[in-house]
Amino acid sequence: MKRIGLVDIGSNTVRLVLFEYNEETGLKELQNIKTPARLARYLDEDNVMAEEGIDNLLSILGSFQKISEKYDVTEIYPVATAAIRQSVNVEDILERTKDEVGMEIKVITGKEEAYYGYHAVVHTISNMDAVTIDIGGGSTELNFFENKELIHSVSLPFGVVTLKSMFFEGKDHNDEDALEETEKYVKEQLRSVKWLAKRKVPILAIGGSARNIARIHQSSVNYPIAGVHGYSMDRNDLQDVYDLLEGTKEDDLDDIDGLSKDRSDIILPSTIVFKSLYDLVRAEEFKFSRQGLREGLAMSIISKDYPAAFNKYHIFRDSLMELASDFHILRSEGEKRQEIAERIYHELARFDFIKTGKHEKYLMKNAAHIFYLGAFIDRDATSQHTYYIISNSNINGIVHEDRVRLALMASFKNKTLLKFYAEESGWFDSSDLDVLLTLGSILKFSNALNVSNTGIVQDLYLEEEGDDMVMTVKYKGDPIAEEYQATRQKKHIEKIMDKDLDIRFVEV
Repeated sequence: MKRIGLVDIGSNTVRLVLFEYNEETGLKELQNIKTPARLARYLDEDNVMAEEGIDNLLSILGSFQKISEKYDVTEIYPVATAAIRQSVNVEDILERTKDEVGMEIKVITGKEEAYYGYHAVVHTISNMDAVTIDIGGGSTELNFFENKELIHSVSLPFGVVTLKSMFFEGKDHNDEDALEETEKYVKEQLRSVKWLAKRKVPILAIGGSARNIARIHQSSVNYPIAGVHGYSMDRNDLQDVYDLLEGTKEDDLDDIDGLSKDRSDIILPSTIVFKSLYDLVRAEEFKFSRQGLREGLAMSIISKDYPAAFNKYHIFRDSLMELASDFHILRSEGEKRQEIAERIYHELARFDFIKTGKHEKYLMKNAAHIFYLGAFIDRDATSQHTYYIISNSNINGIVHEDRVRLALMASFKNKTLLKFYAEESGWFDSSDLDVLLTLGSILKFSNALNVSNTGIVQDLYLEEEGDDMVMTVKYKGDPIAEEYQATRQKKHIEKIMDKDLDIRFVEV
């Protein structure tokens, strides 16, 4: 197990994130604290950081040091980005921080900042090709990756705080001339990046401004599940958020659901950047990543001690295993349920009782691993807890719609509850529900065949016997619990086949 603390000293905010890693549960966030520092505004026209800004930073770092100690975190990695990077008195800032707080700040380059963002995204989002953007307070980082390999990277010399100071000083947040000038400047900056135009790939957005825009949009459409990681918008959605912000008076911005109070005066410039980038790239979608610089840096640090800790090609699998571990599902238990479910699926398909796509089968197999994980909380409400935990958990590597499919299958109890849960999102039509009903039924029966978690089932197969079907289950051990539960739950398989089923347990 390894615990580390990361301090992200940005131009807009300073944030402390405490991480813990172990091989079973993966990378977990223990604590996340931020404070708006607006360090960029303390830079004068000669890029000298004012004494007030330095004192503010030292006070924040001192508080973060005490918090880290309470969590028994001794390895702290403070990293500074644009505001400190651009300061001509940077050496004085670093020396005072070391002497007065005991922290050695690493000032990372724009290229390094971009790389860590890329590193986090490719390990937590499944897209193979994309352009990433991370708008900070004083700089904007862009990457282009293909097949999850970094191809191009650049750091541009503007962020939300600098855009505000350049174009909005003494003006309302939605001043027409300021917005026009901002858009003109941003487009010029983006067009200067020669590798960026017409990529025709998704844009993956990182950082606080991006998260705020996603939350605003989710609130405006009454989005039914939690989390912005992996949330997708299109160009019209971005325009809708822009129009809402632009049409709202400054005094009323706090009434917009999803908008953070400390970003209300800088959110419009970031929306202009996102819209401009979308048009230049001719993007396919605009997707949000909750993981960025801090997570990418944490992964890089932890990988030195645990080289196999993160695999960018097995995102969903690893995230699912971590979720199962959180709810004390033994790997052997989950894998046995997967094995049984896949065997039943193939037997039913062999007799043409089911016809579903490979993707649905893939989701079913993974749902088998975490089937009824809500039992960890309360066995009397296992199905309900399972559905709401999975549908609202941050599961890397799948889109939100598939996350809900996974939840519906893993929580399956009966048709009535399936429809009840599905109504929450309204994403699935009757044909979708029929598929989910079939696959959920397979999972419930599979669970019955390993209800004792002793792994007694060695093999099974179906045969026709007159108008009925016979399932022979080969076992090793004591099948008393499985025989009872399989008999109780066989109705779910009979409904799929529209035939009676006789289950015969045969010892091997």
